[in-house]
Amino acid sequence: MEAQALQFFIASVTAAGFGIAIAAFGCGIAQGLGLRSAVEGIARNPESSGKVTVTMLIGLAMIESLCIYALVIALILIYAHPQAAAIAGLFAH
Repeated sequence: MEAQALQFFIASVTAAGFGIAIAAFGCGIAQGLGLRSAVEGIARNPESSGKVTVTMLIGLAMIESLCIYALVIALILIYAHPQAAAIAGLFAH
């Protein structure tokens, strides 16, 4: 039972690590593309900088929230699973 709990914990940590890495990579790419498009739009039409900036900031906040959701799921995978007591017992010795 303890070996299975440890294997489950290792799998959970690995999945959490890969999940947050992929989410951070995707969010970084999306934020870069959004910022690039906003700067190009402002460069073409400087009068629209206020509207473009507000829209860009709202979009960046939405993209960042996706990465935060991935972080929450990763933390749930690591800390809130049914065999937490067995794993804590392994590390208490």
